[in-house]
Amino acid sequence: MTDHTTAHPTGHTVEGNPEADPEVNRRQVLYWRLLARLFDQEEQTTLESASLAVVEDIGLPPALLDPDTAIDSLVQRHPELAAEFDGLMVPEAEPGTGADEDGARDRAAEVRRAALVSKVLLNVFASGSGTVTAGQLARWQSDAGWLERALGCAPGELRGGRPGARAGGVSPTGTGGRGPTPDLSRLIPAIGPELGAIEADLVRRMRLREVLADPGLAARLTPSMSLIEQLLRDKNNLSGVALANAKALIRRFVDEVADVLRTQVEKASVGAIDRSVPPKRVFRNLDLDRTIWKNLTNWSPEEERLYVDRLYYRHTARRTTPQRLIVVVDQSGSMVDSMVNCTILASIFAGLPKVDVHLVAYDTQALDLTPWVHDPFETLLRTDLGGGTDGTVAMALAQPKIAEPRNTVVVWISDFYEWRAEPLFESMAAIHRSGARFIPVGSVTSSGRGSVNPWFRERFKDLGTPVISGHIRKLVHELKTFLT
Repeated sequence: MTDHTTAHPTGHTVEGNPEADPEVNRRQVLYWRLLARLFDQEEQTTLESASLAVVEDIGLPPALLDPDTAIDSLVQRHPELAAEFDGLMVPEAEPGTGADEDGARDRAAEVRRAALVSKVLLNVFASGSGTVTAGQLARWQSDAGWLERALGCAPGELRGGRPGARAGGVSPTGTGGRGPTPDLSRLIPAIGPELGAIEADLVRRMRLREVLADPGLAARLTPSMSLIEQLLRDKNNLSGVALANAKALIRRFVDEVADVLRTQVEKASVGAIDRSVPPKRVFRNLDLDRTIWKNLTNWSPEEERLYVDRLYYRHTARRTTPQRLIVVVDQSGSMVDSMVNCTILASIFAGLPKVDVHLVAYDTQALDLTPWVHDPFETLLRTDLGGGTDGTVAMALAQPKIAEPRNTVVVWISDFYEWRAEPLFESMAAIHRSGARFIPVGSVTSSGRGSVNPWFRERFKDLGTPVISGHIRKLVHELKTFLT
């Protein structure tokens, strides 16, 4: 009688193929369950029971398969899993590391990793439908942070558009001997915007006004760009406790973003060294190395002594001519991220010495926000997001502010889809020709995404002032260059 053996999902050999690898079968069961749950919220009984058998057999807690269990809760109950989630999806430099001759150890590690990866992906991407509570939003944001950590990034890094940093010392070329894993580095730029889109959808599905009216529920909200956008759009419909809680959330978010941007801006010099001013002859300015070098001819070998004829001092005086920075921000619906980021950035630059900052926001009407530029929180509360776009009304406010063109930079943030494109561009070109620095910015969003009107893009390029787009760090670099 012919013997037919196969491998059971739990690893036990049954009738079927005698050469089947039980570890491969186990991993396939977990990934089939992952795909089934991503595309269909209904449980597949066979896959669920088989996956439970696999998870228990490899020593992982059954809660790993519970979609209602947050990763934070799982790690709190099983602290040893935290190290496994960190860098979980970071590719390994040498796939064979840690495997014995037949590779069994690696295959067993792959099954364990498949179970952990499935948990992270399902908690983040199977976001369901219907009304979302504040607790559910906070849990999703925490789980998204674990996904970012699994990809070797800091929590909030992908959603914040800050690729490049690594969380917890995780190496981009190693996973601690857990076996080979696909290189997802090419996907990371796309994952960030997708996470942002899911988060925005969750916020839209949340009964925000009801949550804000309850201090307990409002305290559980985690500020994010999507949440702040909803708060700014709805602020005129809020009052009492709900309005106070909304303002508290906006203030928290502003402070968090300001801390990040301030670190970048503070590295900027407040002015170039002015060598026309003689150095002040005080000890702290003494250039000891230069003094010794210039007096080496006075060295006495017999006495082993250096005689100094002249002391040299460092120049420390900086040019103190005030720089004028005029920031014009499109506050239409497509530019919310830019409005928030640039309002905060303008307030930080306004805090630097010898920098005169003006802020103008516009849609079909323009608003001079300069009196509140030092307080981004108050500035944002005065904005009215949405509407069309007519940059000529903003230009009417911005142009009179250019008193000394050579000492002025105009930063214009917009997607440049304008009602009156020709006259607006001519005004911008005139600013450039006057000697002022004109910087068109297509987006300074959290994701770096943003569509820019091709008509304007080509003309700015021909003018010699190409559109900056991408992360806000690019704009910070340009402004630092202007100030130094």
